[in-house]
Amino acid sequence: MSIKNITWSVHQVSKKQRAQQKRQKPCLIWFTGLSGSGKSTIANELEQELFRRGYHTYLLDGDNVRHGLNKDLGFSDGDRVENIRRIGEVAKLFVDAGLIVISAFISPFKSDRQIARELLGEGEFIEVYMSTPLDVCERRDPKGLYQKARAGHIKNFTGIDSAYEEPDCPDFLISTEVASIKTCVEGLVLYLEECVFRDARLK
Repeated sequence: MSIKNITWSVHQVSKKQRAQQKRQKPCLIWFTGLSGSGKSTIANELEQELFRRGYHTYLLDGDNVRHGLNKDLGFSDGDRVENIRRIGEVAKLFVDAGLIVISAFISPFKSDRQIARELLGEGEFIEVYMSTPLDVCERRDPKGLYQKARAGHIKNFTGIDSAYEEPDCPDFLISTEVASIKTCVEGLVLYLEECVFRDARLK
């Protein structure tokens, strides 16, 4: 689709200046995993801990976004692709504003996660894979969705009748099957501060 009669507006305040003002490295921390794997729980705890340490953050949650921006989308493969495309574009704007963005979405397809990665600069997309196995997620079933999917009341449910493609090489891997929430968050914060945020905080 070609776009006509539209000109890109160049801002006078740059992404680098916004980041320097906040003394942090803007990035997108992208949680991916099955429903019930712990994405929203860990993402919420991570944001609280980063906020406590003085970072400027914003959390994008899958269900919350579907109440507004993406309320016109369903759960077909095509709608899932569009859901993640929009989230990637929104996250890109937030990163441009100098924020550390945390996103918690199933995002089942590798190609969609790659598109989101390519929207950002080098080292700005941190993929966190919640590797909790399907049987554990299904036993938890915090929203009762697996039960409904097994009963045929929900179609195209990831892990049941719609595929989930595991990341080949995530930046950070978490399994809430074997580690506590506190341990998961502490490990992730340590990784972020040592490998992602460090140089920006030293300025």
